[in-house]
Amino acid sequence: MRNRRLAFAVLAALVLIPAALSGQEGTDPFEPARRAITGGDGIAAEAELRRIMESGAKRSHVAALMGEAEMLQGDLAEARRWLGPGDFSQETRGLGFHLLGRLNVRQGDLPGAAAAFDNALTVIPDDPTLWVDIGRMRYLSGAQSQAVDAGVHAVELGPNNAAALQFRAQLLRDAEGPAAALSWFEAALKRNPDSLELLGDYAATLGEVGRAKDMLLQIRRMIEIDPENERAFFLQAVLAARADKNDLARRLLWRTGDAIRETPAGLLLSATIDLRSGNHRNAAQTYDRLRRLQPDNLTVRLLLARALSLGGLNRELVQRFSGFASRPDASPYLLTLMARAHEGLGERELAAKYINRAAMPRDSLLVTFDIDLPLEVSAVRWEREPTRSDRTREYVRQLMSAGQAVRAVRIANSFLGDHAGSVDALILAGDANLVASNFRDALGHYSGAAKIRRSFSLVRRMVFAHRSLGQKEKAAALVTEYLIANPLDGQAAGLAAEFAVEMGDFERASALLEHAYKQVGSEADPVLLAQGALVALQLDENQKALELAQRAYDLQRGHPAATLALARSLKANDGAAEQVGALLAKIDLSAATFEQPVG
Repeated sequence: MRNRRLAFAVLAALVLIPAALSGQEGTDPFEPARRAITGGDGIAAEAELRRIMESGAKRSHVAALMGEAEMLQGDLAEARRWLGPGDFSQETRGLGFHLLGRLNVRQGDLPGAAAAFDNALTVIPDDPTLWVDIGRMRYLSGAQSQAVDAGVHAVELGPNNAAALQFRAQLLRDAEGPAAALSWFEAALKRNPDSLELLGDYAATLGEVGRAKDMLLQIRRMIEIDPENERAFFLQAVLAARADKNDLARRLLWRTGDAIRETPAGLLLSATIDLRSGNHRNAAQTYDRLRRLQPDNLTVRLLLARALSLGGLNRELVQRFSGFASRPDASPYLLTLMARAHEGLGERELAAKYINRAAMPRDSLLVTFDIDLPLEVSAVRWEREPTRSDRTREYVRQLMSAGQAVRAVRIANSFLGDHAGSVDALILAGDANLVASNFRDALGHYSGAAKIRRSFSLVRRMVFAHRSLGQKEKAAALVTEYLIANPLDGQAAGLAAEFAVEMGDFERASALLEHAYKQVGSEADPVLLAQGALVALQLDENQKALELAQRAYDLQRGHPAATLALARSLKANDGAAEQVGALLAKIDLSAATFEQPVG
């Protein structure tokens, strides 16, 4: 603070000199302060505004711009001193309440932000930047559908407004995938080519569609503008990690500072680098921190379990995940890790139990709802606080897992009625209706959620609902559309390959699976590898089939798909009949069934 005030004093003296020499004010005394704010220089803006006040300007004429100058400097308490009273001149009233709303958002007061934005709308209802901030506030408050409406309205009001174009791009990236957002980011950059925030968003989106060289060009542009830009270093770290340059990725990540390293994205990257580098225990500690920040993130939970397993922390793995693994909807991957942990502890009977459960085929494409908590406890917690969103989600998921679909639907639908436009509420209602076999209702809720935020897990649910209604073509089109928008999603490519196999297009299925194997996480998926082996057999690529099947079997020897693929591949390559027979016996498959065609 002392250094800041010293810098302010020097700038104040500098801006007073030209004013004294000129002997006149000019047509708009506030223009220099506005230019400084536009350039992001809050200290220079504050110096200009204090000079104006010393010349006799009223506080109400200065308050809005002074509040913005303080916000640029990160002094939110001082910004509130200027903006909080709402004492603005008629000319600055719209700006003042707009900035007060923005300040309230930064400080977590969303109801206060909504009230301030409402006041601003009475003065500047057609300001596109105001509508962008209203949209961001709505998104944070859970009214995501209304946030999309605000974003569309902002672009209608300001088709050349960079902030409106950027917000629309961000919303499209969530709803339609990164490919759909690129042109909007490019349009925004034409209006504001030196915006580091825009460049960072554009670079990250280029990375999501696999355009690494173009991403690097944007990162270099960011460094040209700001050689110490932390986000540029983070994006470089992401690129290095994707290229398996883990030491470089770690060095770049450390240059980002705590502000980025402590975010969920920073923690995820740090843990992933440690996991790949063999620092499994460090990775486990970081994944655990991330899990506490995102308790509902099932992927992070499985990554933590994997890190504990690789680190040899078998006892901790068993203690922490036995509750999740005991549930009927536990994932096969977690069950496999539990089996390895018990085997490492010398508990072979328990290990065999988990291996057998992991090998059992699952009859649903639903993601797991595993919550390590008895249903009775969730019921009591919800009854005490029925308006809390997290309590409702937890209880409804427990009801679904317990087979109480009718009650789950009733509570989920009521929750959606109270939170119209919320992605979480839409998905929860969709899940409850799906479990209750209300497939059309489920699709309606899922479609509403997909217009706001379309993830692969949501696409899988929609595919299941379409299939249940006999709408295979719609399901296939949905997967293809998602894959085009998200080309680096290996699981989506694998699901598209399933549809290609069903339609007898084995060439397309093979190409899709080859693409899937190049994506992180999918190269070691035994189901995808087994599928690739069976497809290769249809194309008379017997040696390729055997290689893929062997990889699948080595990854999960108890999995029926991997076992069947290896048996078929061995037979096609004139393998020993005894070995083929042993594999068939392992999955209790008759010779007649074995001889049936793949497609």
